[in-house]
Amino acid sequence: MSQYTAKIADSKGFIHYTDTENHTWQTLIERQDEIAKRYACDEFVKGLSLLNMPRDRVPQCKDINEVLMELTGWSVTPVPALIPEEEFYNLLANKQFPAASFIRIPEHLNYLPEPDIFHEFYGHCPLLTNQAYADFVEWYGKTALNCSKQQFTILARLFWFTIEFGLFKQGDNVKVYGGGILSSYEETIYSATSDIPRRKTLDFLEAMRTPYRYDEIQKLYFYIESMEQLYEFQHIDFETLLQQTSELGDLPPSYHLC
Repeated sequence: MSQYTAKIADSKGFIHYTDTENHTWQTLIERQDEIAKRYACDEFVKGLSLLNMPRDRVPQCKDINEVLMELTGWSVTPVPALIPEEEFYNLLANKQFPAASFIRIPEHLNYLPEPDIFHEFYGHCPLLTNQAYADFVEWYGKTALNCSKQQFTILARLFWFTIEFGLFKQGDNVKVYGGGILSSYEETIYSATSDIPRRKTLDFLEAMRTPYRYDEIQKLYFYIESMEQLYEFQHIDFETLLQQTSELGDLPPSYHLC
């Protein structure tokens, strides 16, 4: 159950945020911008510039959608804090990214166990301006709709280790593209610079066999070397991968690696 209540839009589709909520957004975006330009991948930084999100108030969906629709045909859709998996996959398959309409309270500024509007708008929407990334997310949604509910845990792991907590590695440079990282001040710095976590080349089979925890900082990250790799992954034999994952079973949990 969510600790938060969704904000409801008025008849014109406008969500009214309080002064405190707008100030929370400003605090979050100003401190995250400081490190995103240093640790985020170039595609994310470019997307931030294209979206040009306001700093003094929570953006409205229409502000984000005007840019996304023109560039990649995507949009964001307000949803309650938590939605069923099938609804989530269906939205992605139709180029609609679900965005919880609430923003965290000041007491939860540094950590929130569920996605809020800052996580969705700041963490994910900048890269939805990139066609390769946007196509991968659409492919993921369509692929998930063709899977059984028993396979949803496996699918969640793939999303977790790419869209939420994925890294770039180009030479010795580590950059971030995962929205779960880029909406977290602490984990953005940690994922790119710390000697504690392991960083491995993304392997779909390994990622889908690796359990994770959402309530602690990660001990394992998978990286890609270009955004185009996400596009190339769409051509793999996913049905065979799912079968192999089921046959081989889970690997040791990533949160026990360190």
